[in-house]
Amino acid sequence: MKSFTLIAALTLCSFSWISASVSQSQTVEAQSGEGVTLRCNNTHNNGAVIFWFRLVDRTEVSCVSVMIHSKEAKYCEGFQNGKFEMGISNNTVSLKMHFVVKSDAGLYFCGFYTGGIITFSVTRLNVKGGNEPPGDEDSGDKRESGGIAMLTSVIVGALTVVLVLVIIGLVVKVRKLQTESAL
Repeated sequence: MKSFTLIAALTLCSFSWISASVSQSQTVEAQSGEGVTLRCNNTHNNGAVIFWFRLVDRTEVSCVSVMIHSKEAKYCEGFQNGKFEMGISNNTVSLKMHFVVKSDAGLYFCGFYTGGIITFSVTRLNVKGGNEPPGDEDSGDKRESGGIAMLTSVIVGALTVVLVLVIIGLVVKVRKLQTESAL
């Protein structure tokens, strides 16, 4: 019974950590025409392949830049125009963007590949201003934010239901074993 309680407690803790890590991300706001810097923590030091990629409209994934073992950054096709600048300082990886425009908005993933494991940090870039119709500046961003929040809620809800069903099943099994041993 003690091992069951320990396993259940560890499972609950790990599910709550997963749901918290899924729902956490940074949001950076910038005005069209300004420069902006996206940052993520580099906990892998020199032994990692570090990369930035961008997700736009939840359908288009684009590689922005790659850095191997903290050497010179290489920029992917379409991002070699000098607008982007990847760098590392202390334990921070940065992606500078000069003169952002509305089309630069989206989710940016800072990724690390080391020892066969890939980890990501997510930053949402919102760009305000530009040549959008009045009153329509944030409608796409709000719709996308609502969709991501809804997806996160559905995932956490589904995990909660599965966990509750597993716990109920285990409690029933333990009680059945207890009643059989009492006979």
